[in-house]
Amino acid sequence: MIRHNQADAHHVRFHLHSVFVREDLSLDFLNINATKRTTKGNGPARALRREGQIPAVLYGPGNEPTSITVDTHELETLLKSSRSGQIFVNLAIDSIGERKALLKELQRHPVSGQFIHADFYEVTMDRKIRVRVPVTTRGKSNGVEMGGMLQIIRRELEVLCLPDDIPEVIEIDITELDMGESVHVEDIPLEGDVEIPHEVNFTVLTILSGRKVEEVVDEEGEEAVEEETAEAEAETE
Repeated sequence: MIRHNQADAHHVRFHLHSVFVREDLSLDFLNINATKRTTKGNGPARALRREGQIPAVLYGPGNEPTSITVDTHELETLLKSSRSGQIFVNLAIDSIGERKALLKELQRHPVSGQFIHADFYEVTMDRKIRVRVPVTTRGKSNGVEMGGMLQIIRRELEVLCLPDDIPEVIEIDITELDMGESVHVEDIPLEGDVEIPHEVNFTVLTILSGRKVEEVVDEEGEEAVEEETAEAEAETE
């Protein structure tokens, strides 16, 4: 648990204003065109990508998944113009109409970086959705100043809220943390109708003591030696 006094609890534990308030207080939906897709399988998907199209799917509660395609150039432009980590779109689908959606997943080829597939999750402004929000820290903790090491265990947290309430980041001020102290998910106060779903009070970040830092360094050194040995053995085979 974090040690703090009641007067400055919100400063020590969590910066609500930096997390939940958007600059424009509105959610931007970017426009992108889509075409309903009837073909399935790897062969047709490769053919679409050669033509500058990306196979995609639109899905959501109460609706059957709809197979669609989007233009590669349009998607690249959309990604560059987005100001947020969460990309919301107005999908204009021919023969179906416009649908509001969140770009839930974008798959890329591991070597070429080419777009392979996109998943769009249909949203309504009055229905909560689950999104992953990055965890950031602010300040330098007392424990780090004394020789400890900050270890962020959860670099993202799943948040359940309305689309308009999605935080850009979850920022935790670690200044008052001493060695051996941690921040758990239930230590993070939330504002409004925002939830962090969890079944156990898991650790988000911790300040390792000097001894723990040495153990981590030793483990990393051993792993590096093992990797170098394996590489050397592979070269001699």
